[in-house]
Amino acid sequence: YLDIALSVSKRSTCLKRHYGCIIVKNDQIIATGYNGSARGEINCCDKGECPRINKPSNSGDYSDCPAVHAEQNAMLSCSRIDMIGSVMYLDGEEFVSDKEKGCWVYWKKIDDCIPCPICRRMIANSGIEMVITRKGIIWEKGNHER
Repeated sequence: YLDIALSVSKRSTCLKRHYGCIIVKNDQIIATGYNGSARGEINCCDKGECPRINKPSNSGDYSDCPAVHAEQNAMLSCSRIDMIGSVMYLDGEEFVSDKEKGCWVYWKKIDDCIPCPICRRMIANSGIEMVITRKGIIWEKGNHER
């Protein structure tokens, strides 16, 4: 499921990080989501600039970001009753520019796919039982200290 989440992340319209999210229940994908601007809004790919490109990820302050997070988009795609007892898979990649190596740029897998504080609260309310990334289970219902 993590490979599917990574594939979904390729649809992202963010210039900084591509996140993909899959919600699975009873071994069936019930929702997918990726980060990007709200429907009908201009996105960073179209503008060619990201207002958060030099800001730390997961700061909790996204007031200047036009994107809806992958987790939020996936949760918006199904009802809470469907999410009760489900598992969320989260994966992605980030843009890297290495000036020391000749200014080449590439996308690399994100080592720390962690839901932001707002998404964590939404996940806790959604009925999802756990969140899994390449590092394993990073959040589990009733055990918020991971």
